[in-house]
Amino acid sequence: MLQIVIQGRGGQGAQTAGNLLAAAFFAAGRQVQCFASYGGARRGTPVSSYLRVDDRPVRVRCDIERADAILCFDASLLGGALLATATPATVIVVNSARSATELARTLPGLRLVPVDGLALSRRHGLGRIVNSALLGAFARAVGAPELPVLQATLQQRSPKLQDANVAACEEGWRWADTQLRAEAA
Repeated sequence: MLQIVIQGRGGQGAQTAGNLLAAAFFAAGRQVQCFASYGGARRGTPVSSYLRVDDRPVRVRCDIERADAILCFDASLLGGALLATATPATVIVVNSARSATELARTLPGLRLVPVDGLALSRRHGLGRIVNSALLGAFARAVGAPELPVLQATLQQRSPKLQDANVAACEEGWRWADTQLRAEAA
């Protein structure tokens, strides 16, 4: 079972990203459980979305204590309760313009894949909406869902600017691919 935690701040789209990712995994034929948790229901407060993905029905009904992967929309949230779910094997994709080397200095021992989601989104005319770019990077870092399935989900479920969202997703996937290949070399 793949257990995923997505964290952001209210208004950044972490909840939407969780729903889109769940829809993409479901479209790929996987069983999915998706739920959210948020403190004060206002812009800027921490928001978390949780996903479990498996080939069999997901019957467990508790919080995720050990994440296989984390998608963090705001690097300032990398700490405390979020990192308590991480192990050295957890893949952490984080929205940050800082390099992996820079982040590793302050967060040693973690598998970090930083993605400048804001720059990618702006390049595609999406402004501050970073969901699609981060989802593409996340899919590459985790190895699932496959990029065409994720792009099809975005094309179908994005309320507007479908082509821009699909393009940002693809560029996020390529961004993470470049980083992961450099790390492996």
